[in-house]
Amino acid sequence: MKIKSVSGMVCYVKDTARTAEFYEALGFAFRKREDGQVTVNVNWFWIDFLAMDEETKPGFTDEAKQVAKGSGVFLYLSVDDVDAAYADLVEKGLKPSSEPKDWPWGNREFVIRDPDGYKLVIFKRK
Repeated sequence: MKIKSVSGMVCYVKDTARTAEFYEALGFAFRKREDGQVTVNVNWFWIDFLAMDEETKPGFTDEAKQVAKGSGVFLYLSVDDVDAAYADLVEKGLKPSSEPKDWPWGNREFVIRDPDGYKLVIFKRK
């Protein structure tokens, strides 16, 4: 098997309108915005946010009901200026989980959680 690219992911959420508002504040573009589903993208990478209470596909309903959304998963978002991104999000009323910090592996980064607890790392490689 040869993987051509990582294209996207699906996340179950409680409130698609609230999720849309959060990802709009982060600067994502919208491909779809309707009741029960929001799709955002940056470049070619997309994220589908599906209303967890509307999932009907057999085998998927249990996944949609999981409490610990995205446990152990961090989505990295690259920016030009971590400190400016942090200030912008705080100014918009969002509350990052941490402040910008330089790490030994060469990143300056901070973490913010979306309304359902999915973790986003805003970073810049030094």
